[in-house]
Amino acid sequence: MKTKTLEMPEVAECAAVECAYNRDRMCRARAITVGDGAQPMCDTACNTGSHTRAEFIAGVGACKVSPCRHNNDLECQADIIRVALSGSHPMCVTFET
Repeated sequence: MKTKTLEMPEVAECAAVECAYNRDRMCRARAITVGDGAQPMCDTACNTGSHTRAEFIAGVGACKVSPCRHNNDLECQADIIRVALSGSHPMCVTFET
């Protein structure tokens, strides 16, 4: 039997205002992926020159930063996360070791 997980940590705020999924400082992707294995960057961020019209409130679908204390088997266990800019890179600032 296949199971769909519906509860994901919510992306409560996102400062990557140039991202196509960002509208009103909220992420409107269905889910994001965090991390490249070492850095807690938002791998879902993209700049297409326009913004989505979707009404979703994004969740964290996967986290590839295993040293984070919120990471359990590549799944984020935080209640919410926030994404801020580090230079021009959107980063999960909820990341903790």
